[in-house]
Amino acid sequence: MQQYSKILIGVAAGATIGVFLPDAAQYLDFIGTLFLNALQMIVVPIVLLSLFKSVFSLATTGDKNLGRVARRTTVLYLLTMTIAILTGLSLVLLLAPGVNCNLTLPTDNIGVQFLAPQDILLRTVPRNIFAALADNNTLPVILIAVVGGLALASQQADKARQVADFLSTILDTTYTLTDWILRLAPYGLSAVVAVQFAKASGSLSLLSALAMYLLTVFLGLAIHTFLWLPLLLRFVANVNPWRHLRNMRDVLLVAFSTASTAATIPYSLRAVSQKDGVSSKITDFVIPLGATVNMAGCALLECVAVVFVAQAYGVNLSLLQTVSICITSLLCAIGSAGIPMAALVMMTVVLSAAGLPVEGVALVAGVDRVADMMRTAVNVYGDTCVAVLVAKQEGESLSIDKS
Repeated sequence: MQQYSKILIGVAAGATIGVFLPDAAQYLDFIGTLFLNALQMIVVPIVLLSLFKSVFSLATTGDKNLGRVARRTTVLYLLTMTIAILTGLSLVLLLAPGVNCNLTLPTDNIGVQFLAPQDILLRTVPRNIFAALADNNTLPVILIAVVGGLALASQQADKARQVADFLSTILDTTYTLTDWILRLAPYGLSAVVAVQFAKASGSLSLLSALAMYLLTVFLGLAIHTFLWLPLLLRFVANVNPWRHLRNMRDVLLVAFSTASTAATIPYSLRAVSQKDGVSSKITDFVIPLGATVNMAGCALLECVAVVFVAQAYGVNLSLLQTVSICITSLLCAIGSAGIPMAALVMMTVVLSAAGLPVEGVALVAGVDRVADMMRTAVNVYGDTCVAVLVAKQEGESLSIDKS
């Protein structure tokens, strides 16, 4: 049985227990807590090492032309992810899918106040690096990863590469550990969902809210795919966006069916090169990098999911909290590449940064597989669009040029 099928069964079982046997759900609470603790345990090393690796790779691009391509690619990836996040944020605030869920905020989250701007800056530069890592303090971890990657890139090339390879091995090991933990997801999430439904005063309203949440995610992803990206292709690159979309049909089908960005790389390389006419020097850099750092669909979903959780718990987000959610969603989407069920893992970081209960992950776990397939297709399609945009900025002539 596939993992997502097991998770669906586990979530359904947990919801059933929570609705019909609410008194029994309390005995499952410790199981859910153990799973969430394990999930949070591996978040910091993943964020630290993956961002470190991405920054180091970009900073060590030696060729001047490739360096220019790298800068343009990075800017476009950040731009498209920011557009996706703002689209998702607008929709979730407009549709408000999580209102009227009547969930009770966990005791340890009651009274949590969001930090003032100066406090955020002070916490970003910690007195003790290891204390920040131990406390799962996200902002210092991100700062350490970015500054550390740049500092390593400034060292002697062969020695820096040895350190980078060593850290990459640790990152791969962390991914393996993540896979082991996520094998327990059907049981851990079942326990968390059982407790959540037992606490909810209206379970039917919660199910209705989940349907609205899924609709919000789909609308956001569709707007990003069929409105914003085509506008960029038409007015920035001056190409025919619909011809490009037709050329990418097989790529999108593979991405949607496998829900794997990495598995789609060979198809993306071939389609963008052979059908659109983008040179290999562009595709060989932009597409693999995009599979690592360009997660517009994931960033949109994380932003929508976290605001949905806040609405479900009746938390009124301040402007500063909302901005923090957007920024953290962007950074965590960049750091989530290569992780199974990436959005669920990295969502705990965004929830923590906003002062929201990590138990909120369980609210969206049951429908995550459906959303995962579509957001992966959006991630991959964004990579191909950026490849076209960079190629046009480099002065290449393409088969999809606007006549």
